[in-house]
Amino acid sequence: MIGGGITGAGIARDAAMRGLRVVLVDQQDFAAGTSSRSSRLIHGGLRYLEEGNLRLVFEASRERRTLLRIAPHLVRPLPFIFPVHGGDRVPLWKLGAGVWLYDLLALFRNVRSHRILGKRALLQAEPMLRERGLKGGARYYDAQCDDARLVIANIRSALGHGAKAMNYTRVEALEAPGGEARGARVTDLLTGASGTIRAALVVNACGPWSDAIRRLEDPAAAPVLRLTKGAHVIVPRRRLGNNEAITLTSPLDGRVMFVLPWGELSYIGTTDTDTAETPDAVRVSEEDIHYLLRSANAYFPNAHLNEADVLASWAGLRPLLAPETEVGASHVSREHRIIRGPLGMLTIAGGKLTTYRSMAAELVDVAVRELQKSGRGGGTAREAAGTDREPLPGGEARDLEPFRQPGLDLGLPPDSVDHLLHHFGTEAAAIYNLVRQDRALLAPIVAGHPAIEAEVIHVTRRELAQHVDDVMVRRLHLYYEAPRHGVSGAAKVAALMGRELSWNEARVAEEAARYLKMVEVGESPRLDA
Repeated sequence: MIGGGITGAGIARDAAMRGLRVVLVDQQDFAAGTSSRSSRLIHGGLRYLEEGNLRLVFEASRERRTLLRIAPHLVRPLPFIFPVHGGDRVPLWKLGAGVWLYDLLALFRNVRSHRILGKRALLQAEPMLRERGLKGGARYYDAQCDDARLVIANIRSALGHGAKAMNYTRVEALEAPGGEARGARVTDLLTGASGTIRAALVVNACGPWSDAIRRLEDPAAAPVLRLTKGAHVIVPRRRLGNNEAITLTSPLDGRVMFVLPWGELSYIGTTDTDTAETPDAVRVSEEDIHYLLRSANAYFPNAHLNEADVLASWAGLRPLLAPETEVGASHVSREHRIIRGPLGMLTIAGGKLTTYRSMAAELVDVAVRELQKSGRGGGTAREAAGTDREPLPGGEARDLEPFRQPGLDLGLPPDSVDHLLHHFGTEAAAIYNLVRQDRALLAPIVAGHPAIEAEVIHVTRRELAQHVDDVMVRRLHLYYEAPRHGVSGAAKVAALMGRELSWNEARVAEEAARYLKMVEVGESPRLDA
């Protein structure tokens, strides 16, 4: 299995739960690509109704219910306000019909049913919205997720069912004795060691890198993807004053976008533009920032957001299927496709975060049939994995109140307890145990942020973190949430990781410097914030 984003992680979990032997590799950290650069939404896709894609909305609505059930600590219900002003591309009658159909396709089993709001009720809910021209709107429900941690949870589950997973492991070439893909030559980028992983079947789930991996199998392979860039910016929530998530249609081009709450922050996104940037080099541009801020300012006229208000940003490439006919970037299908290459490698291309679990099940169904047909195994694989029933690590209990008091009893501040439950669910108990063993681990990583040192030990031991940025960006999100991207905690994180991974003093210093360099050249337009 090549690719440690959400699709590859979901496939590894499904296959391992069916009893298949699985090895998953990624050339970067898990979720380092698109899967940690999304809009952090698990949603049915209200805007897909405009395009008549009822099947995708139905599937996504079902998967939203499933993820709310198996990962309640990482996927949480979120109310959305969709305001309508005079002259908007989506009039109030059309929005009303759309949210009614949205609930219907969810079989009326969404968190709550939608509600049409008049102008007064809408302004009571969101008083900072532009009043001029406001006609009313709707409140509907979707879900917000921690995208990177959802990937890690799926990989953790796969490991628990016997899979092997290695980040920072680059595929150099496919092994194809007899003209059939039977593994890959790989390099461990942490040690420089190289070797061969042999397999009965190779799966390519590399998102925006999928076409590059396909060319290892067939140098003349025509691209199947159309990559579009999605950019987001984070601003102080108090500047906008949004109480809930806001769905809006940008006055600049009419596309649907969001203002989303994230604690004391709000993030604005997303763009959807064609780009020639590579997955390794995609960045938020000045043009992206101006588009997002101008769109938000049009709905929140008292915010007066400018570049100085942007605390952090991120951009990723959507690995969308290339359409047969020319369409705008926002209208490219979010469907997926499974391709069997000339050497037998299976590639899964396209899709969306919300439907990763059902995509994974479909891919493993195909893989099992391929193995059985060729006589290379798969005969003992279970027909279904039960990935829709078994909770992901940390999601074993929906009610986390019993886990709150033990943290308070240890002396943790309430905001740190909330942070631990929000990130780790029931596994917060394991972090409490670390604190009991070493009270020094109660200390915050960065002043003013609720994350504590014990979390660094936990994610290094259990979540395969290998570099400081694995912890700061994807495991704990300090890059996005802490002042100056958490650079004051980099040396501390490096020292704690060094204790676990047996780094010498030079390696500890090198790892801290590596993070500072990443911040210096990273996506944030305001590095001195």
